[in-house]
Amino acid sequence: MGVFFLIKRLFAAAAATALLTACNNGAATPPPLPPRVSQSADRELTVTSTFTAVDDATGTVVRIFPTREVLTDSIARSPQRVRRSGNLTYHGGPIQTAPKLYVVFWGSAWNSGTGDPNGVANQLKNFYGVIGGGRWLNSVTQYTQSNGAHVGNAGSIFAGSYVDTASSPPSAPTQSQMAAEAASAAAHFGNYTASAAYVVAMPHGIRPSGFGTQYCAYHSSTGTTGGTIAWTNLPYIPDVGYSCGAGSVNNPGTLDGVSIVGGHEQGETETDPQPNSGWLDSGGAENGDKCAWTNLINNPNAGGYPTQPLWSNANNGCVQSF
Repeated sequence: MGVFFLIKRLFAAAAATALLTACNNGAATPPPLPPRVSQSADRELTVTSTFTAVDDATGTVVRIFPTREVLTDSIARSPQRVRRSGNLTYHGGPIQTAPKLYVVFWGSAWNSGTGDPNGVANQLKNFYGVIGGGRWLNSVTQYTQSNGAHVGNAGSIFAGSYVDTASSPPSAPTQSQMAAEAASAAAHFGNYTASAAYVVAMPHGIRPSGFGTQYCAYHSSTGTTGGTIAWTNLPYIPDVGYSCGAGSVNNPGTLDGVSIVGGHEQGETETDPQPNSGWLDSGGAENGDKCAWTNLINNPNAGGYPTQPLWSNANNGCVQSF
């Protein structure tokens, strides 16, 4: 990290902290969040709030996990809106009563060192393999759907993965292209239930619009011939370093963000698989959003992997164990 870049980062962080303090002391009125801002020249994906965007082609809601810088800036300008909107409430849609998580590693690059120079695939699979049935993820079980069924956490949720060598991602895949890859993964595994979640993992060097500048990952849903499925856009997290979690817990912590971001998306997908019809607070934040980039630890309740807390209505706060 260059000296100028470090000074610039520290100055920005200090300015944000000072502004947040002023707002909390009543010395200034926080301005509103910024207006809709396009993430790409063709306006493929439009940011509508700190945690939400819309696919302009289809109108599909996308739940963004903002980068550390984006969230810090948003908190500094509007702390009440971002953090303090009370408990989650139910919005009438499905939840994942028996979660099953599938990963498609998109493209043959995953089979070479050039596509996965940091070992993300093994980190991701190992993390997903231990969180199901564990205490870190167990807070999701307090949330129910209209028939009274609870989000499930009875045992392993990781149901399989494969490398899709029949298709390769473009250098900047669109939201529609990633959703199509998720649909292909659903056809591969044959699970179209509301409890199925498909993670589209991109190899090193693939940069969907907005990755690393606006968000670290996002989850959404898409219609397929077999039904509506939940899916996650998970780019190669180490490519953007600090912005998406490198060094958050460990030193150098190159892979810290893989489990922090992957866990954030899974906790939200289980409680809101078809955004925004599940559990959200009055400000539109999900259980991961309300605790994003806070109290990060190597979590013994998640196999020792770095995690963030998830929001618990029962605790009226963020928890790393439930």
